[in-house]
Amino acid sequence: MRITSQLICQAADDLKGFVGLNRKTGQYIVRFSEDSFGMDVADDGIIPASEFVWAPATEQTMTLKRELIQLLLDQNIDDRINITEPLRVYMNKREVPEIEAVRSLVKG
Repeated sequence: MRITSQLICQAADDLKGFVGLNRKTGQYIVRFSEDSFGMDVADDGIIPASEFVWAPATEQTMTLKRELIQLLLDQNIDDRINITEPLRVYMNKREVPEIEAVRSLVKG
């Protein structure tokens, strides 16, 4: 199977869980419910993992950041947060620039 940037972006959008910054330790943690963080993580700092890995690049585009994906990988809960093969390939292809994509909020 050929891994394309479209498959990588889809894999990033399929990530599960929520990421929050623990104010006491300064470390990002992943939970599977917004309610399970406790008082050490500010409510407004809890974001879905699928959004956490994207960073604004320009007014209209975002970059899929390897550094942020690595923070998730470092938690060693790959299956639970749904890190799949396209993201692993992306992480191993350091010679390829990070993906920059036009992303917009879809209202349901």
